[in-house]
Amino acid sequence: MTQRTRRAVGQFALGVILVLVLALHLLGMPRLRPVERLDAGLYDLKLLLMQPRTVDERVVVVDIDERSLREVGRWPWPRVQTAALTRALYEQYAAAAIGFDVLFAEPDESSGLPVLERLARSALAQEQGFADALARLRPKLDYDAQLAAALGLGPSVLGYYFNHPPERERIGRLPAPVIDCARLAAAGVRPPRLTGYHANLPVLQERAAAAGFFNADPDFDGVVRRVPVLLDLDGRCYGSLALMTAIAALGIETVEVAPARGLAPARLLLKAPGMDALSLPLDPQGRALVPYRPLRAYRYVSAADVLKGVAPAAELEGRIVLIGSSAPGIMDLRVTPVAEAYPGVEIHANLISGLLDARLPWEAHGVRAHEWLVFALIGLALAALLPLLAPLPAALLAFALVVGVLAADLYAWAAWQLHWPVAPWLGLILGLFALNMVYGFFVEARAKAQITRLFGQYVPPELVDEMARDPARYSLRGESRVMSVLFSDIRDFTSISERLEAAQLADMLNVYLSHMTRIVQANRGTIDKYIGDAIMAFWGAPVPDERHAQHAVLTALGMQSSLAELNQRLKAQGWPEVRIGVGVNSGRMSVGNMGSQFRMAYTVMGDAVNLASRLEGLTKQYGVGILVGEDTRAACPDLVFMRVDRVRVKGKAQPVAIYEPLGERARVDGERLAAAESFEAALEAYAQQRWDEAQARIEALRQQEDRPLYALYLERIAHFRAHPPPADWDGVYTFTSK
Repeated sequence: MTQRTRRAVGQFALGVILVLVLALHLLGMPRLRPVERLDAGLYDLKLLLMQPRTVDERVVVVDIDERSLREVGRWPWPRVQTAALTRALYEQYAAAAIGFDVLFAEPDESSGLPVLERLARSALAQEQGFADALARLRPKLDYDAQLAAALGLGPSVLGYYFNHPPERERIGRLPAPVIDCARLAAAGVRPPRLTGYHANLPVLQERAAAAGFFNADPDFDGVVRRVPVLLDLDGRCYGSLALMTAIAALGIETVEVAPARGLAPARLLLKAPGMDALSLPLDPQGRALVPYRPLRAYRYVSAADVLKGVAPAAELEGRIVLIGSSAPGIMDLRVTPVAEAYPGVEIHANLISGLLDARLPWEAHGVRAHEWLVFALIGLALAALLPLLAPLPAALLAFALVVGVLAADLYAWAAWQLHWPVAPWLGLILGLFALNMVYGFFVEARAKAQITRLFGQYVPPELVDEMARDPARYSLRGESRVMSVLFSDIRDFTSISERLEAAQLADMLNVYLSHMTRIVQANRGTIDKYIGDAIMAFWGAPVPDERHAQHAVLTALGMQSSLAELNQRLKAQGWPEVRIGVGVNSGRMSVGNMGSQFRMAYTVMGDAVNLASRLEGLTKQYGVGILVGEDTRAACPDLVFMRVDRVRVKGKAQPVAIYEPLGERARVDGERLAAAESFEAALEAYAQQRWDEAQARIEALRQQEDRPLYALYLERIAHFRAHPPPADWDGVYTFTSK
């Protein structure tokens, strides 16, 4: 076997292992149970180590305990008893709200009223005295009506449950949905669609303030770590018992959803007058992680004491009350990270408590994509370092990385309640260490080192890793490709540089360029060069990229959206904030190693490149953050753009349309789309010299949002009114300078 064959076999073996780690676990086909169990165990450990040890006085469980069953009677109680309990909680103890972890799906016939009603219609139908007596007794014997009246004394929230497909039975009456499922879907949240339910009697639901489901959703190992907050029935989304009880208790009037941004997941926003909005992070299935406290971290008050009026008033007044049971046989027990027999009513209490404290665990949005990126970075680091180390230092390095990952995970949890699944990372570190020690590591490392020498300074590490799997496909020779190129530049950099010392300016630029480079590389971009404060990057080489235009535009959007975070860092260092302009264009260009015998650089050249540079400069003229060419816009069907102008830039006779990207189609709100359409109509009127219409449309847009772009066009219209353009004017604006 030749050396090249041995190298290919080694590359293949390493690639197979990598594919197994990623495809079998991260892609879930199927998921690796040992890795999942390790991750679940680490999550449970974090939860136990850092959970609050105090009793939350704001939420109280009124317990249908064994003593209550002895004194009142066996369960289920007549509704008259539940009505008395509810009435006492509102009238005597002034509870803020009551949530029932109980279902009232069937009428209560324990009073004998149905029997008397049948007699009144049959055997005793002619007995007027019986009918009169029944009419007097009916209010006392209609236990459901008494409970309904008691529910109306305050913000009462009933419980019910949904059935999973294929069960379609629908019993009782559902409450009003809490939010439109279409709004959730637009924010990336799609709760499971269910087909049936067991809900409460209509007479009870009509008088209750709301109702919430108490469905659970255990993980693969049967442990309830997260619960559904929203579920979908017939396109309408309903809230959980914990959510609806919190809404009722706090007087929440508006429920909105905020889409995922960056690592942050989508969030349910609960708003009421006079208070800050409460935020409930959701995963893509509409679930939330439960912020468990220890077992019995809430006050338990016996239902018997409430009925007798001897319960301590201070423990119930103004509290959120959950009615549940700890009696054997009717107690709802769940397996949780805190205990193997955990009362279900306390799960609702924990979620309410976490919502009130803004202490809700959450998982990073798009965590799987970031796991792939981290996998590539760790793999490249180990692949670069392990060949240089003896076995003992290599083992120490792997150990240090494992400790570092665990420490970072604990810090993220303690600081932000962020749970990031780290078990795959730990398996990755140890797996790569073993692979590099066992399988022809040094042969593979030489191939990677060759590619790294050629391209490591240009492309992100994950693309270097991809190229190293087949290095024969890549070279530095010049070739012609359809690609996309990006230019970015700091606005008013001269004035910024005059305010800083040379060392401060260098440090600030290092922070800025590092921040923006991460965004470029995260979108598979190749850094061409840094020109002072400017960045030039391209997509489509050396690794082909069919979505080069979309990746370039998403990078530009990411650069602009990350400025708030970056400026906070700059401000903390005492440096001035920055604003940037970004130009993106696509087209055919030459790419390869270019230069002289003294210095070479892997770069792109061509007319399409020059236009991208011109577009970056034009962002200042139009007062927009990003401008892209028409070829870029045509190659991005999943993105939304607003046409800004048709121009002739210096050095080009052919006019081109230029656009401002608004974002991904699913994430752009209706107001922005409407504004873009209105501005497009204004541009059409402007090009056809219908000045009045163009001015009216732009002024209407300016009232909604005062943008320099609108002011620019109003100035142009005023100029053309005074100095009309020639009859053959095509609406194109010609720039005579760069």
